[in-house]
Amino acid sequence: MRTSEDVADGAAAAGHFASVDEVEARLAEAGYLASPAVATTVYLADRLGKPLLIEGPAGVGKTELAKAVAEVAGARLVRLQCYEGVDEARALYEWNHAKQLLRITAGRDESWDETRTDIFSEEFLLARPLLTAIRGRDPKVLLIDEVDKADVEVEGLLLEVLSDFQVTVPELGTVRAERRPFVVLTSNAARELSEALRRRCLFLHIGFPEEELEQRIVRLKAPGLDAALTASVVRVVGALRAMDLRKAPSVAETVDWARTLLALGADTLDESVVRRSLGVVLKHQEDVAKAAAKLDLDAV
Repeated sequence: MRTSEDVADGAAAAGHFASVDEVEARLAEAGYLASPAVATTVYLADRLGKPLLIEGPAGVGKTELAKAVAEVAGARLVRLQCYEGVDEARALYEWNHAKQLLRITAGRDESWDETRTDIFSEEFLLARPLLTAIRGRDPKVLLIDEVDKADVEVEGLLLEVLSDFQVTVPELGTVRAERRPFVVLTSNAARELSEALRRRCLFLHIGFPEEELEQRIVRLKAPGLDAALTASVVRVVGALRAMDLRKAPSVAETVDWARTLLALGADTLDESVVRRSLGVVLKHQEDVAKAAAKLDLDAV
C-alpha cells in the first residue's frame, strides 16, 4: 500500500469528458438519457474533481447515472450502500481478526513485536468501499448510495475522504489517492445532510422528467411500444403524480408499466387495462383506490 510518503500531495482527478455535449452523447450510448442540466453538472464534477451530490425522489435515475458514468468512462464501480448502522468497519476498512488469530497461534515462538508488525500489515487488512476507491491508479467511480440513510456520525468519515481523498489507518499511515475517483453521493432527502458535506460537493437535483424526455426514456427502454401508447402512458403517469398520493410513480415505474402493456399485448390504455395494471405503478392500496376513483382518462 502506498502512503502519504509515497504519493504526491493532492492527486488530481483525471478527466473523462471533453465537453458537455460529449457527456450527453456518451451517456445516451450507455442507455442513460441525460437532460442538459444533468450533463452539465456531470461534466463540471469531472473537470473540477468535485464529488457530485444528487438528490431526488426514488426511481428517477440517481444510481443509474453513477453506473452509466462508470460504464462510459471504462471505470470500476465501487459502491457503498448506506443504511442505518453502517459504520467505519463496513465503509472504510477492518482487520481480518480470524486470520490474525491464526497468525498469532502459528508464531507462538516469536516475540510480540515481530508478531504485531506482521498482523497489522497489508495482508491482514480488509479494504471496504471508501478505502478501495482511493487505492490504485485504475479509474473508479465511487457511489455512496442513499447517504441520507446513514447515521450522522458517518458524515465525519466521509468528510475526511471527500476533503483530501485520503484515509488514515493508524497502524499503516495515511493513504492518499494516486488517482481520484469520480464520486457520486445519492440522497432521497430522508434526512437533512450537513452543510459541511454539502459544501464539498456539486449539487444536482433530479426530479421527474419533462414529458418529452420521459417519452424518449420509455422508447429507449421499451422499444416495442408504439408512439401513441407511449405518449398515453407518460400522460397518465403525469396525472397520477399530480394526485396527492403516498408514493408518486417514478420513472422506473413508468418504464415497468410500458413493459407491462407490451406483455399484455395492449394497444390502447383504456380503463380496463389501467385498473388491471395499476399495481405496477402504484405500490400502496390507498393510492390504487384513490387513482381508481379520481383518474379520468378522457381528460388526460
